[in-house]
Amino acid sequence: MIDVKLVVDLNRCQGYAQCVFLAPDVFTLHGEEALLYDAGPADGEREHVSQAAAACPVHAITTDLPAHHDGE
Repeated sequence: MIDVKLVVDLNRCQGYAQCVFLAPDVFTLHGEEALLYDAGPADGEREHVSQAAAACPVHAITTDLPAHHDGE
């Protein structure tokens, strides 16, 4: 498998940090609102990144992964 590719629309991001809780090895907050992230995380982070994208309340995270649905 290849690494995951993701993009965060930092203009849309409001700093809710749901992604930080779900994928802490990929997303971190710098200060109170500045989100830092790995745009090409390892394949082992695939599930965490998918969950983080699905949990973003403002849909600021897009990935090359299929949409994550609870219970799948």
